[in-house]
Amino acid sequence: GLYQLGAIATMKFELYLDDEKIVGSHYNYRDELGDPRVEATPPIKLEAGKTYRIRMDAQESYGDAQLQFVWSKPEGDLEKEALDIAAKADAVVMFLGLTPRLEGEEMKVDVEGFRGGDRTRIDLPRPQQALLEKVTKLGKPTVLVLLNGSALAVNWAEKNVPAILEAWYPGQAAGTAIADVLFGDYNPAGRLPVTFYKSVDDIPPFEDYNMQGRSYKYFKGKPLYPFGHGLSYTAFDYKNLKTAPSIKAGGEITVNVDITNSGKRAGEEVVQLYVSYPKSKVERPAKELLGFERITLQPKETKTVALTLPADELRYWDAEKDRWVLENTPVEIQVGASSSDIRLTKMLKVGK
Repeated sequence: GLYQLGAIATMKFELYLDDEKIVGSHYNYRDELGDPRVEATPPIKLEAGKTYRIRMDAQESYGDAQLQFVWSKPEGDLEKEALDIAAKADAVVMFLGLTPRLEGEEMKVDVEGFRGGDRTRIDLPRPQQALLEKVTKLGKPTVLVLLNGSALAVNWAEKNVPAILEAWYPGQAAGTAIADVLFGDYNPAGRLPVTFYKSVDDIPPFEDYNMQGRSYKYFKGKPLYPFGHGLSYTAFDYKNLKTAPSIKAGGEITVNVDITNSGKRAGEEVVQLYVSYPKSKVERPAKELLGFERITLQPKETKTVALTLPADELRYWDAEKDRWVLENTPVEIQVGASSSDIRLTKMLKVGK
């Protein structure tokens, strides 16, 4: 079948198959800041039962000398194998997403959706999406676990997959942590630290470093999943937003809100405090996260959360005057479960 041969190295190396050079590297460890990646051949057909001579010549080029010979075996029909297994299962957990071999900086990657480590598309790789749709159509209870280092536009999964768990790159305890969540031994309480967009068409090109149209602060569209989003096996109610009517320069106020666990399970809620500037005379973010607190509540339990808001956090930098400025205009306090799930609001006067 078809194999690929290669190496992961911090050294210059040459790989030979039957004395024919098939891979050569001029790897410079210093230039890559200690981040070796795979150098591999295109697919090579190897015959069963035949002996091949493999030789690798290597030369230490800088610092720590590491050299690992790697290969990929013929895959066969992996999609058919996956569908056969899923058809026999009571439930399906699909682990899909990206790997550090695809997304990163200054990488030798040029495949659909990726260019040099940058992403030209933000959906799942096409073969993964196709497999996800075929498995889901089997009608089995299906969970999608995402393993990735950046946001994914899983629009189809949002509409068609019963449960989605964002695991990022979770490390050696991933299996235990994911199982605890899926079996209900742990009530999840994670919150997204980035915005999940529906398409690259929703945001400016990545060559444009202007923040307009990016992040929850400046994005004017509807995200797939907003900054701060996260679900739980219980539900939380927000009531009684209380704070001082005004704030002055150099001072601070306390924002109080009552949170009740209205469900049947103990759980954690992340109470988020945002501020918007509807009367600002300069261009400001649509909203800014200026405080949050994670609390644990038993079923039907209520706690009062107190969030401190200093006046200094409401200032903006005036480049022309070369100083921080506190506007003498009211701001809106927003408290909620995410940047898009605002439960309570209150206007606050700002004085000098």
